[in-house]
Amino acid sequence: MDLAPLVYPQKLWEGTGQDVLDGKAKIADSSGLDVTELYLKGAYRTLEIARQIQATCVVLKENSPSCGSQKIYNGTFQGERITGVGITTALLQRHGFEVISENEIEEWLTTHPL
Repeated sequence: MDLAPLVYPQKLWEGTGQDVLDGKAKIADSSGLDVTELYLKGAYRTLEIARQIQATCVVLKENSPSCGSQKIYNGTFQGERITGVGITTALLQRHGFEVISENEIEEWLTTHPL
């Protein structure tokens, strides 16, 4: 029996999250399917939630084409990363939110005590 994956790995086509927001890049899965609109919907939903809860800082997963805040995978599906931000990070930053990765939480807390 052949089973197809439910979710393929994702990549940014020749750009970063900012480029996707500006219409200069797209997001595709490893099968080549354009999933840009799905990512845009997710990014805008995240922005809506951040506004609703009046977030001052948002913690997102590093390296992903959606959430990377410093590095994103380069789109070759070989585990290589480039400097850049994902689409959700780019959107949140454009609207004034501070975005950090899970790797920066402890450092952030030392300068932003709760």
